[in-house]
Amino acid sequence: MVRDFFIPDQKMALCLDLFPIIALSTRSPCTDMTLQQNKTEHGKAAIVLALFGSTVQSGLRGIYGVEAALRQAFPATTISLAFTSNQVRGIWQERAKSSEYRFLHPEIRDSILQIQGPLAAIANLQDRGYRDIVVQPGHIVAAEEYHDLASYVRNLALIRTMKPRWQPFKRLVLAKPALGAYNPRHSYSADILTAAEALIADVNLAREREAILVYMGHGNLYFPAGGLYLECAARMRSLAPDTPTFIGTVEGFPGIDEVLVELRRQPCKRVLLKPFLLCAGDHAHRDMAGDAPDSWKSILTREGFTVEAIARGLGEEPEFAALFARHTASAAADAGIELL
Repeated sequence: MVRDFFIPDQKMALCLDLFPIIALSTRSPCTDMTLQQNKTEHGKAAIVLALFGSTVQSGLRGIYGVEAALRQAFPATTISLAFTSNQVRGIWQERAKSSEYRFLHPEIRDSILQIQGPLAAIANLQDRGYRDIVVQPGHIVAAEEYHDLASYVRNLALIRTMKPRWQPFKRLVLAKPALGAYNPRHSYSADILTAAEALIADVNLAREREAILVYMGHGNLYFPAGGLYLECAARMRSLAPDTPTFIGTVEGFPGIDEVLVELRRQPCKRVLLKPFLLCAGDHAHRDMAGDAPDSWKSILTREGFTVEAIARGLGEEPEFAALFARHTASAAADAGIELL
């Protein structure tokens, strides 16, 4: 039967169920073993965790946090890691070639040194016999990077062969980023509320410090994602009215100038500054908490605020990392994919 599933802004029909494999009447023990192995792999689903990536070692903790959440939720499912950034992958590939770097950094996992892009990760799983694949983006909002990834998945899922049983994928689906995405079966606003609830530990910390909670997100100069950040901040304020919370972005709206407008209205002069980023990488250490005059910490300090900056990515927060596992489970359920 034909199954329906959704990738942002487009509904499409997935391929027919696999034809049953017809066993040969005469086989050698070696052939039996090979067929059994293929049958086992074809019967399993896989997950591709596709993130922008980070070249900063401390930033990898956020990636590991999300990966750990997925492995905890789906302990018997194959999970492959992929970075969507060509530049980030290139840097790790060069580091992998350096015997000196590998000697000095034995703690770097092979999955990072041998990191692939999402296209390669999906292709490798398909080559191993996995035809049910859920691609889980590690992005915060459904902006440029997410929609580029959606284009990859959407077009791969459309591949059709003359004989349906040879189609490369049975079901290839894309899950949602942290703050949700367009899907007529699920409300993105409900996803934002769930994300806000997952950040209650940060609210409690700001309350203990008697400080305003300010997040620095990434944003985009060309994609209008600012409303998602604003809605998330509004939800957090509604959950904890006694702790003012604001989210600004490095690129696009709302920027630090818009955040300052709100902060100047507050009687409190203490700020707890954290990244609204999966990884505490270059942006968190330089643009947010750095000593340069244009860092957010420096700007807020000049404005008369006492600033405590914590460079800890959202992926390092177990409650927030678990959001991605829930989105993976939801996408799999919508497509009829069983994850173990």
